[in-house]
Amino acid sequence: MKRMLVPRLRRVMRRLRRDCSGVSLMEFALMLPIMLTLGLYGTELAYMAMVKMEVSQIATSVADNASRLGQTDNTAVTPTVTETQINSVMSGAVMQGSSFNFSGNGRIILSSLEINSSNQQYIHWQRCRGSLARSSAYGAAGTTLTGMGKTGHVITATTNSAVMYVEVYYAYQPLFGTMFVQNPVFYQEAAFLIRDSRNIAAGVTGTGGQSACS
Repeated sequence: MKRMLVPRLRRVMRRLRRDCSGVSLMEFALMLPIMLTLGLYGTELAYMAMVKMEVSQIATSVADNASRLGQTDNTAVTPTVTETQINSVMSGAVMQGSSFNFSGNGRIILSSLEINSSNQQYIHWQRCRGSLARSSAYGAAGTTLTGMGKTGHVITATTNSAVMYVEVYYAYQPLFGTMFVQNPVFYQEAAFLIRDSRNIAAGVTGTGGQSACS
């Protein structure tokens, strides 16, 4: 009996050794987790880069639009910035970021950098929009400073003019939780000099403001 079993076992073992029908399946099973991880990681990085670019565009568009306020005012009186105009600029920015819930996870801070009566740079007025709890890196309205901007790129206002300075924060919401990234907070700045004559001494006029920073 044993003499019959040994040759049979040898034949079975030789057939198994030559059988490669399951190699591809095994290779696929081993590579699938790696390929899936790399694919998800690449998707997360691409989405994060897109959102960061959108946050940068929000900062630029708010500064640009705020610098144009009053351009359509054709009266003989030098125009002022109104609460209604600021609401429009801020609402447009929030809509721009609606695809990634900027309103709930972001913060726009618009500051008017001017020169006060003591010839100092200061933040004359400031308006904010967004639910993220963040304050300006340069201080609140009324703060005197040497200018606004990063070291080596400090921006200052000129006499009888103003700089619309914008800071945008956004707490990134990852696609796959914290598997690949740990909820970074994006921060972007942008600045534009006001385009036309403006009664800057009056600050912001009108009622119905929806963009208080407090």
